[in-house]
Amino acid sequence: MEIKNSGGRDVYIVDGARTPFLKTRGKPGPLSASDLAVNAGRELLARQPFAASDLNEVVIGCMMPSENEANIARIIALRLGCGKSMPAWTVQRNCASGMQALDSAVKDIASGRHDLVLAGGTEAMSRAPLLFNHRMVNWLSGMWGAKTFGTKMQQMIKFRPDFLAPVIALLKGLTDPIINMNMGQTAENVAYRFNISRQQMDAFALESHLRVATAQDEHRLNDVLPSYGYGGEYFVADDGVRRDTTMEKLASLKPFFDKKFGSVTAGNSSQVTDGAALLLLASKEAVKKYNLPVLARIVDTQWAGLDPAEMGLGPVYASTALLNRYNLQMSDIDYWEINEAFAAQVLGCVAAWEDESYCRDYLGLNHAFGTLPSNRLNVDGGAIALGHPVGASGARIVLRLANILRRENAQRGVATICIGGGQGGAMLIENISEVGA
Repeated sequence: MEIKNSGGRDVYIVDGARTPFLKTRGKPGPLSASDLAVNAGRELLARQPFAASDLNEVVIGCMMPSENEANIARIIALRLGCGKSMPAWTVQRNCASGMQALDSAVKDIASGRHDLVLAGGTEAMSRAPLLFNHRMVNWLSGMWGAKTFGTKMQQMIKFRPDFLAPVIALLKGLTDPIINMNMGQTAENVAYRFNISRQQMDAFALESHLRVATAQDEHRLNDVLPSYGYGGEYFVADDGVRRDTTMEKLASLKPFFDKKFGSVTAGNSSQVTDGAALLLLASKEAVKKYNLPVLARIVDTQWAGLDPAEMGLGPVYASTALLNRYNLQMSDIDYWEINEAFAAQVLGCVAAWEDESYCRDYLGLNHAFGTLPSNRLNVDGGAIALGHPVGASGARIVLRLANILRRENAQRGVATICIGGGQGGAMLIENISEVGA
């Protein structure tokens, strides 16, 4: 039975596409964040019965656009041929920026402001900058401010070689400044709370790779479009999947974030990756006007906050609140997509829902929320194998979930993601092939 949303007009996913997710390899990748989004959007828009200029708005999530990509959504809209009169704006909610872009578009359509919006996310994590530290900046400021040869020489002799030590923006971005912990350390906290073993983490990571490999072999990932670079490069598939990995290989990796006592490794964590995912969202009026197919209906979205030191449990808070709003149980959801920031984090979410005391003390329930079977969770694999381009992942999991619901002839799904800084986001969607009268 179709669920009625909380207010406003219904919003439908009519189509979507993403680039292959490309693992970073220690240097800037061949495609910028806007290049990636344009690659995803070009064919997506070309196969529609309307022109790019018929869109009402473009909303893009991105954490780290390049220095020449301010308001990257506007750049993407112009490059896709949406026209100079097309408004476009960029959103940022850390790891959930792509989901936030969808939610922002949903609200504009539901309110009647727009009928047809291109929304999603993009990230070129390989292009995260190296920055001057404050000592170097202050020294350069002194050099630029020196007006005479003498003052320039005085400033020159103040230079020290360690001024050249760079600030790695990616590491800063993956560290919470409030608690001074990086995301991997918060995953260790979740593993400790629920007694999740290294073997459990590695087994989950292995399964992620195997599921993505199977999905590729069985041509399930039909939302992935080829991408092309300026130097003749082309990319047709996600390249972070390790088909030859084994439990033995994963076990050989040393803990990365807590080298002495930890269990979180590079092998059971998401990969640093470049990629983009875009969705076309439409009102009932736009669906009928352009005779558009309908992939799914977005029912509602929920955002939640929690202790930043256990940010990986964000999906528990957001998803539970979302389902409670509609009087739904765990068993009412056919498929789940939980973004795999870390194996410990996903396993921690599953454990939290099964833990009666945790549900009582932190979620306000008088019982355990329920068990999430592995055959309904990330059935085509996830970010441990694919990678986690932070601006794009929230959009990717929604698009993948919509395709899974359609493929499996299932009714409802939840896409949910943890967010650095101590937040969670969750989106409830339904498999609907046509709109009502």
